[in-house]
Amino acid sequence: MIGIDTSFLVAWVIPEHPEHAACRRMADHAVRQGRVLGLTPGILAEFIHVVTDPRRFAKPLDMTQATAIARFWADAAEVTILPQSQELADLWCDWLQLHRLGRKRLLDTLIAATWHHAGITEVFTLNPADFEVFDAFTFLPPLGE
Repeated sequence: MIGIDTSFLVAWVIPEHPEHAACRRMADHAVRQGRVLGLTPGILAEFIHVVTDPRRFAKPLDMTQATAIARFWADAAEVTILPQSQELADLWCDWLQLHRLGRKRLLDTLIAATWHHAGITEVFTLNPADFEVFDAFTFLPPLGE
């Protein structure tokens, strides 16, 4: 399973994003290989928040469009919505303490803990620095490519 980060999902959806075509190709390639893509409810919420923000995009989506796209991803046969459990909450709190992360890292840490708890080691993200501290993931494509 490949974890999908918000940054990747945003680029996949927004045509004006400079990584739009590359993210489309990467996702299509993974699906053709039979890979399953792992998403969290938090990523879908963050996605809607970002793509509807007129300060970020010249042509933001409206809530109806953004919600429809989030539902498309949530319902896709190639996607698994990752569950959250008490063990995951414990890991999240442990990682916040272990890595001495503050309030601005809460969601990234929850996403990383969710991926890790689900056994995900490969991640599609445009922001690998957000997750490098956990030393648990390979970023696709590899850094530097």
